[in-house]
Amino acid sequence: MSHDLVASSATSPAISPGPQRALPELAAATSESRFARLTLTITALAFVALFLLLPLAAVFTEALRKGIGEFVMALGDAETFSAIRLTLIVAAIAVPLNLVFGVAAAWAIAKFEFKGKAFLTTLIDLPFSVSPVISGLVFVLLFGSHSLIGPWLQSHGIQILFAVPGLVLATVFVTFPFVARELIPLMQEQGSSDEEAALSLGASGWQTFWFVTLPNIKWGLLYGVL
Repeated sequence: MSHDLVASSATSPAISPGPQRALPELAAATSESRFARLTLTITALAFVALFLLLPLAAVFTEALRKGIGEFVMALGDAETFSAIRLTLIVAAIAVPLNLVFGVAAAWAIAKFEFKGKAFLTTLIDLPFSVSPVISGLVFVLLFGSHSLIGPWLQSHGIQILFAVPGLVLATVFVTFPFVARELIPLMQEQGSSDEEAALSLGASGWQTFWFVTLPNIKWGLLYGVL
């Protein structure tokens, strides 16, 4: 029996150490050198400092140029208070609208198959591809005094441009993709097995949404709203 084992071991192919030798080579091929990592890190930090931190520092420098006392006094100015109030009003209107639209669009795209799904996805990405300057021009062409509906709006005392409705429309258009774009990949990754299980147990559509879908997406929804 020992002779058979010796013979079989002599005739059996040896295990090649190729994969073990290839691991360091693979690691070297998929990793960057220290110089490359340092260069990329410095470039990224310089970009952030130039386009984010430097303008932010300039804003605070100008605001506090005359001292903290002057800054506090400016907060009590009537025009400053009006600007802050207007910003809060627009946000209080735009954020809930974006919340409802984003959840509904993400739920429809991620959980269902229907005609026009690709078109809806394209519309959600539209503000990312259209300049805010162009969108502002479109609002002027739609609601301006020389537009098709401009004279009718003026005759009925309705002001869209340079008023709260125009600010809300512009803000909603620019920001409505954020909630939907945050939720769509999250919902697609989660799948629809939980919803199908809830429906099979007798839950209604609203019960499934409130007690199954919404708890699963709460953190992504919060991030999109913020």
